[in-house]
Amino acid sequence: MAHAARSPMSHKQLADMYFLEMRAKLLDIAAFMDRLDRAHDAETASPDFRVDALRRGCQELLAAGPGRTARIHLCLSDPTSDPIPDAAGLKGAAGAYSAASYQPVRG
Repeated sequence: MAHAARSPMSHKQLADMYFLEMRAKLLDIAAFMDRLDRAHDAETASPDFRVDALRRGCQELLAAGPGRTARIHLCLSDPTSDPIPDAAGLKGAAGAYSAASYQPVRG
């Protein structure tokens, strides 16, 4: 895997420029997870593939080394190469892959 080009900005410059924005995004994710925990059916709800993918992405976020963006993207991406049926449409895009709902086109 090729190494990404280095940023022309220093570590401090990047932190100075982006920290508050990243802090807000992290708090947004934490608030979403808290809302899930407080849902009236939290103890009985079926697992949700989107939340599972988000949790896997959070684990990748904490992993050491470069390549976090690609690894998180893979947590949220459809790993298949078969086309989806035309009848599926695109309005139901979920933002994460669900093996349970995958139905390849058979020709």
